[in-house]
Amino acid sequence: MSRSQLIQALRAPARPTVSVEFFPPKTPEAGAKMLEVARALRPLGIDFASLTYGAGGTSRDTTLAYGAELVKLGFPLIGHLTCVGHSRAELTEVIAGYDAAGFSGILALRGDPPKGQTAFTAHPEGFAHAEGLVRHIAAVRPGRFAVGVAGFPERHPDATDDLSDTRFLAGKVSAGADFVTTQLFLDNEDYFRFVARARAAGVTVPILPGIMPVLSLKQARNFCGFCKARIPEALVRELEACGDDEEAQRKVGVSWAVRQVRGLVARGAPGYHVYILNRAESALEMIGQLKG
Repeated sequence: MSRSQLIQALRAPARPTVSVEFFPPKTPEAGAKMLEVARALRPLGIDFASLTYGAGGTSRDTTLAYGAELVKLGFPLIGHLTCVGHSRAELTEVIAGYDAAGFSGILALRGDPPKGQTAFTAHPEGFAHAEGLVRHIAAVRPGRFAVGVAGFPERHPDATDDLSDTRFLAGKVSAGADFVTTQLFLDNEDYFRFVARARAAGVTVPILPGIMPVLSLKQARNFCGFCKARIPEALVRELEACGDDEEAQRKVGVSWAVRQVRGLVARGAPGYHVYILNRAESALEMIGQLKG
């Protein structure tokens, strides 16, 4: 899929755009499992996949290697790229690698601090914000990639208020971003309020909502605690009603995600981006129900 085709699929979809996110595996066994999951998902008509990138480039080689495998399987691929720990020259090298591997786009991110650090520190020859990275991608490979940026329906953890958060988003889009993919959220109203703020600030590009079918109440609390996302009380009650039945909790997670997506699309969302955590079962059920 070319850059223009991917952007068109997001801007004027004939049906809701569906994308899935993988993370680079740490072992050959996990890699084989990830590719097995990818093969299982491929027949569902996934529009594109994305592949994450470790803090400071810790997964750089595996992102390239497994990204190339996903491209071979037929997925138009968005490679994540972060500013953390990278000079402009190093970022240029990674971008060239994505180009050679056949990636369709790049999700330009500031990135989280490396493990053990609490504050982000820019590389002295790099970028302090994703806005600079967006401009850099366009400068070194003009017109080659669809460029996405992150959005935070419940506000970026470092933002002091909604206004400053929205200004940062608008700056990234003004720098040349073609679309926004959001952090996960579990209450659709958070997404709609975020979109309203973005539109009021002049952001006109597609805003693709990020959805995660939770596996259990424990997993939801751990993951949402890390991401600073809120868990609606209604979902907590549904999960608690399952007791210790892990399969019942997983099915609640799928059902909640399906209801989220239906509500989002009904009110104008261009599609949905699924954080699958390299697992097939819940993603297959969720997407299967939505396409059924």
